[in-house]
Amino acid sequence: MSILRPFLSRVIRQGRLTVILPDGTREDYGQPADGFPDVAIRFASRKGMRRILLDPRLGAAEAFMDGEMELVEGDIMDLVALIRMNTPWDRAAKLKHKSWLGRRADWVKTRLGSINRQRQSRANVKHHYDIGNDLYRLFLDDDMQYSCAYWPRPDMTLDEAQAAKKAHIAAKLALAPGQRILDIGCGWGGMAITLARLEAVEVTGITLSEEQLALARQRAEAAGVADRVRFELIDYRDLAAREPGRFDRIVSVGMFEHVGAANFDTFFRAAANLMTADGVMLLHTIGRFGKPGTTDAFTRKYIFPGGYIPSLSETLAASEKSRLIVTDVETLRLHYALTLRQWYKRTLAHEAEIVAMMGARFFRMWCFYLAGATAAFESGGMGNYQLQFARSRHALPLTRDYIAETEGRYLQRRDAEDRQASV
Repeated sequence: MSILRPFLSRVIRQGRLTVILPDGTREDYGQPADGFPDVAIRFASRKGMRRILLDPRLGAAEAFMDGEMELVEGDIMDLVALIRMNTPWDRAAKLKHKSWLGRRADWVKTRLGSINRQRQSRANVKHHYDIGNDLYRLFLDDDMQYSCAYWPRPDMTLDEAQAAKKAHIAAKLALAPGQRILDIGCGWGGMAITLARLEAVEVTGITLSEEQLALARQRAEAAGVADRVRFELIDYRDLAAREPGRFDRIVSVGMFEHVGAANFDTFFRAAANLMTADGVMLLHTIGRFGKPGTTDAFTRKYIFPGGYIPSLSETLAASEKSRLIVTDVETLRLHYALTLRQWYKRTLAHEAEIVAMMGARFFRMWCFYLAGATAAFESGGMGNYQLQFARSRHALPLTRDYIAETEGRYLQRRDAEDRQASV
């Protein structure tokens, strides 16, 4: 009997997992079931097995990255999905293998690791976003939207879903000509450029990534909106001190996850100070269903150092301290899962380029990251929130009908522009 049998026999109930030990012995877990994948893995050494026993997520990731665990049937997406489907969000807590002390240690590591003072924030951003724009071009949509897309129809293309996301967010901002817009965490500039093309507004995008900044500026020039769209390498805290009360609208997509729980109050205080008296903010963020939690060791070490996925309760509690009115809350339950599966598919299609660019170990790490994230949004406790805030109760229409009306108008305009461009 292998050292993994007590753990795996407890976890794998539905679907089939075959484990081939270093000596060739086979162990089978679970029973075939509709909708559950069948997976076979082989261990090249017992070291990989011990890693998993000590920390299932980090250990499995590093065993896979280092070639100590190989997929014989299925791929890493299938393996992670099989485990997560057997331990969904409402059951996972019952299978926690860590003691109270271990869970408390994770909580402390998460809080300390996400304090994110300004110098550390820059280093954390550099770790993930400054690894090269060429990598992101390979698996993202044409506009390089590195955040959850919006899928009114599951059969949309990734580009269509990302365009729908931008139109959905733009509509919630209730834009008007002459407004000054701030994009906190602007990425490669796609959202800022889109807003400037939809309405006669001025947009400032801020980032801590030098790679993103350079490309965003190039793209604004190419799009012909550089006179109304500017990008700057600056921390939101510094901008709040420099330009209080300047912006009519704030949008932030996929950035709040990097703020860190210790800085939630600071973030909302800065946002409130940056807005005019009639200002509106749309915050699009990954969110944790249920109560506050911790960041797993794999994500802390390899993907988003300093990152923390907030619960809705702690996000709203922090916003209340700055007297921001929550004017709309939308929960996107499966939209990121659909997005991630597209990214994973594109990553696999570009394996040779990514391995040549970053190395085989990085490619396996990236695949594990995308697979784990997909499983968290399909079966785990993760989703996305779009939270709309206002400083004044008079800043927005009385009902939310304007959102769908404006969104439809923006999408029609985009379709017309696409048709004209293809002529």
